[in-house]
Amino acid sequence: MKKRGLPPINPRVIIKRFSQEIEFYRLVLKHPLTPRASRVFLGAAIAYAVSPIDLIPDFIPVIGLLDDVIVLPALIWLALRLIPRDVIADCRNRQKESASGQQTAEK
Repeated sequence: MKKRGLPPINPRVIIKRFSQEIEFYRLVLKHPLTPRASRVFLGAAIAYAVSPIDLIPDFIPVIGLLDDVIVLPALIWLALRLIPRDVIADCRNRQKESASGQQTAEK
C-alpha cells in the first residue's frame, strides 16, 4: 500500500519561492494603482519581519514565535485583500516574466 503524505521538502524550491514572493511584493508596492492602505500594511509586514522588536518576545516558549506566524501572514493577507485583482494579476505576470528571463540568462 502506498503511503500518502506531503512531498519531500526541497530547500532550493522553498528559497526560490520565497524570493519570488518578495519580488511580487516589491512590484505591488511600486505599482501606481496599489491603494495607500495596502502599501502601509505591506510596509508594516516588512518592518515587523526585520525588526528586532516583537509584540511577544521570542524567548517565551511557543507563544513568542507564534506571534510571528500570525502577525506577518495577517498583514500580508489584509494588504492583498485591498489591492484590485487586475493589479495583482499584472504584478504576478511581471514577476513571472522576470523570473523566466533570469532562468534563460542562467542557462
